[in-house]
Order: sequence, then C-alpha cells, then structure tokens
Amino acid sequence: MTLQRNRVSHRIAAITESATLAVDARAKALKAAGRPVIGFGAGEPDFATPDYIVEAAAAACHDPRWHRYTPAGGLPELKEAIAVKTARDSGLEVTSSQVLVTNGGKQAVYEAFATLLDPGDEVLLPTPYWTTYPESIRLAGGVPVEVMTDESSGFLATVEQLDAATTERTKVLLFVSPSNPTGAVYPPDQVAAIGRWAVERGIWVVTDEIYEHLVYGDARFASMPTLVPELADTCVVVNGVAKTYAMTGWRVGWLIGPTDVVKAATNLQSHATSNVANVSQVAALTAVRGDLSAVAAMREVYDRRRQTIVKMLRDIPGIECPEPFGAFYAYPSVKGALGKEIRGRTPLSSAELCELVLDEAEVAMVPGEAFGTPGYIRMSYALGDDDLVEGVTRLHELLAEAR
Repeated sequence: MTLQRNRVSHRIAAITESATLAVDARAKALKAAGRPVIGFGAGEPDFATPDYIVEAAAAACHDPRWHRYTPAGGLPELKEAIAVKTARDSGLEVTSSQVLVTNGGKQAVYEAFATLLDPGDEVLLPTPYWTTYPESIRLAGGVPVEVMTDESSGFLATVEQLDAATTERTKVLLFVSPSNPTGAVYPPDQVAAIGRWAVERGIWVVTDEIYEHLVYGDARFASMPTLVPELADTCVVVNGVAKTYAMTGWRVGWLIGPTDVVKAATNLQSHATSNVANVSQVAALTAVRGDLSAVAAMREVYDRRRQTIVKMLRDIPGIECPEPFGAFYAYPSVKGALGKEIRGRTPLSSAELCELVLDEAEVAMVPGEAFGTPGYIRMSYALGDDDLVEGVTRLHELLAEAR
C-alpha cells in the first residue's frame, strides 16, 4: 500500500507570496513586453550604490582571502564596525559579540523570531505591517496578533492598545519606526513609554530600524533600547545597509541582541546558510565605516518626492493621504474610490482597484490587503521624479472617470 503524502509541507505551503515582490515582478514583466508601466510597488531605492562601496567590492573580488568560507556569524571586522556604527547613529552601545551579520534584513527578522519563539507564542504586530513579518512569525511557530491602527492616530499604536492585546501567551512585541508601509514615525516619548511598558510586562521587543536615517520634517528617529536601557536584555534590533546606502541587492543585514540570543541565532545560521557572501560583507564594511553624506543627499531627494506625491494624491477624488514622516512610502486610503464604476468595472476592494489601475493606467501599486488593512494602497516614492509625476497623473486621470 502506497501512502499519500503532501508534496509540500503544510508549514511551507501556508506561506503567502510576497505581495510587494509580486507586484514588482509583474510590473517588470509588462515593461519587458513593451508596456510603459510605472511601478510604485518595490521598496527599493532608485539610486545606484555609492561608487566607493562598489570599488571596495570590486577589489575584494580579486583578493583570494575572500574566496573561502569565513565565520558564519560575519566577518569580525564588520561586526565590530556595526557595533561602532550603532553607537554613532542610535546611541546604543553594544559589543561585536552581540552582532550577527545576515543575508539581508529579512533573514535577520526570521532568525530573531526563530530564536525567540516556541510554538504558540504570540507576537504583538501593529498593523498595517510589512508583508514579511506575519509570515516570519508563523514560520517560526509563533502567532501574530494584529494591533490595528489607522490614519486617525497617525498609524501609531498606543500602550493601551498593546496592553489590551496582551495575553499570557504574549512573548514579543514587533516595533517598527519609521514604518513600512505607512511612513509613520513614533515620537521619542511614545517610543520610551512603549519600551517601559514592555519591561514592566516582561515582553521581548524586536525592533526593526532599517529606515533609521530616512526621516523628514520635525520627525526624529529614536531607538527604543537607547531610550529604555533596562530593555536591552530583552530586545533584538534588526537593521542593514539596504535602504541607507541603496544596497538592496547586496543582501547584508544584521541582528543585535543579548549574547545568548545572538549565539543561538548564529548556530541556526551556521546550518542554514553559513556566512554572508564575503564580497558583500566587504562592501557593507566600507559603507558602515564611511560617513552619512550619501544618505543625506538621497534623503533630500526623497523628501522632495514625498511632498510631491502627497500633494498630488490629495488632489485625486476618492483618495485621502496622510503625511508620511519616514521611509519612502505614502499609504493613502482609497475607500472613497471603491464601489464606483471605472471603465466598465466596479472595484469593491483595494486589491481590485490596483488590478484595474495596472490594466487601464499601467501604474503598479500594492493593495492594503498585503499589509493587513484593506482599503489602502502603498506607493513607494523611491522612483524618478518624472515617473512619479507621470504615474500619479495617470492615476488621477483614471479615477476622475469614476461614477
């Protein structure tokens, strides 16, 4: 008798495709087919990696010492440089033994949860959330518990909301500021209040600081373990070079935490992937040892685009766009555009609206369903100024036809 078994495990089959990458892939495929698609989907800087970083990587390619395995947890000199950079940029003092270099920020997120969670442990997840967070939590055996926010609070979760969602199974709070997808930035006093609450409740915090340098106007980035030092022993910080230095394709992130947690996560990585590619690590070393002049120039451009996209979106019928203060995303509500006929179709959800806009206006956006909040769309403004204006103009012209 032959037993019938699943070809794909239930654990892996339950993972959903990354909506942001799927939208980006479809937009690129349509472009390759000759269609003039403008993509607002990918969370990726449109700048080239700074030349001095590329040159360091090119030199590393010719150095035989980088042609071999290196320590699974990261190059010692890179880990030390990350510790120095962290103290410089956020005020958090750590040692190199508290750093694990990972294959991008995504691996750091997953390994943090895989190391901290046992089956059934709950993770408080302020919503809207980045699409990868709930999947990483579930893959690690945890249970994401959504804590809903909206534009009325600036997409900021309160201590009262977090406390109301806490149960005896709650182990971790996932905290993100600046936020993907909303661009929300928590003010320092609220960051501190949440940190103190986590300490009092005995709840771990995993804080994603990947957008730390991309804040605008009067907003200020604040690192929770810096503001609440007593949290340090129950806090894991996730970061990387992708957004700050326009290095998404180089795949270098890191995890910072208590030494026992970092050692355990390093053991996991030693069996999962071994070391991050050495050439990429050398590039990252050059990046974090350098100054922040490159990101300052990029931030100035992002700020200009931020103001442009918010102004243009607010002029579109059916769209309400709160001002983002960080990262490089706008997260407008499109609820006012739903249920209306547009070129013979009547979208009833933000997902259906995004399909219609891609088909009719050749503009790619990510629907709010991907981030846990239907009725919204995420639009990255990390694209050229001309494309940004043209894309939002097309969206305006299409939605103006709604009846």
